[in-house]
Amino acid sequence: MVSRRDLFPPTRRADSLEPIGAQTLEIGTYREFRFLRQLVAAVLVLNLLDGVLTMVWITSGVASEANPFMERLAHEQPVLFMAVKTALVGLGSYVLWKQRKRPAAVVAIFLCFLAYYFVLLYHLQAMDLRLLTRWLG
Repeated sequence: MVSRRDLFPPTRRADSLEPIGAQTLEIGTYREFRFLRQLVAAVLVLNLLDGVLTMVWITSGVASEANPFMERLAHEQPVLFMAVKTALVGLGSYVLWKQRKRPAAVVAIFLCFLAYYFVLLYHLQAMDLRLLTRWLG
């Protein structure tokens, strides 16, 4: 016989530390998933910063796009380059977010964040005030 509790399981509080999949193979707590969501948002923001800074370097003639698949697009059609870059990273982030209960997806989200974080550090290290003043006017 099916009980009422089986049909209508109790709801959980958003700040609960109880694992989501205590009875299944799913992993994580709501608090951990909130942190993971912040990492995905950071990846999207860092991707935009990378795109903008890449376009600054390209238009100033200091550097070129390192990704051979996107190089031609970056040099010839910068708006389309930014749209494709944003769409691809957004789609990848969406797929990883949908799979967030799997350990491999969590690791992949962390690796994406670290990769963009180091790319931003590379941009900042390469930045020169003379370049910015020349580009801005």
